[in-house]
Amino acid sequence: MPQPMPPRPICANCDGFPTVTITTGTRTPDGQRETISANCPACHGTGHTTSLARAHTRIGA
Repeated sequence: MPQPMPPRPICANCDGFPTVTITTGTRTPDGQRETISANCPACHGTGHTTSLARAHTRIGA
């Protein structure tokens, strides 16, 4: 029987929206807007953080 996984905590820095698209203000030759993507630096684009117990285990190991 599978064990239920507890929900992972949502990143406090990005509130679960880890990747955003930003317009640069310029346009391509066919008229489209130039955009770039940026990931949350705290969660590296996952939207979740590790639990505190797991983080402490890594530090102490």
